[in-house]
Amino acid sequence: MQNPALPTQNEAWGFFGTLRGQTDQDEAWTLAAAAVEKATGACPEAVRAFLDNPEGRRFADDVMNGLASGDTLENAIRTATSRWMAWTIGRRMQNERGIPAGLPYLTGLVMAQEIMLAD
Repeated sequence: MQNPALPTQNEAWGFFGTLRGQTDQDEAWTLAAAAVEKATGACPEAVRAFLDNPEGRRFADDVMNGLASGDTLENAIRTATSRWMAWTIGRRMQNERGIPAGLPYLTGLVMAQEIMLAD
């Protein structure tokens, strides 16, 4: 069973703030949090931390690109999630941030947030 989405702690920036005026922010947040949690298996706190940070803003940009091309919100989030899971962490990010190369990009970024929360 999926955990309920934790509310954003960054209404001005990150995923939530990027979608201001583009779509229903609360609905987008809930759908994105559920999609990211399901795809990565991460805890709700790590998903929120990811969506609230600059990578969450870039994820929102990808969702907005889908909306601009005529996708529904749900499909735009699904497509962005699939795309971010298809990319992989490279050696450069491994060297710079310590995220193991080869992991799905979305998984690596969210798990990095989970590790930071544990510290």
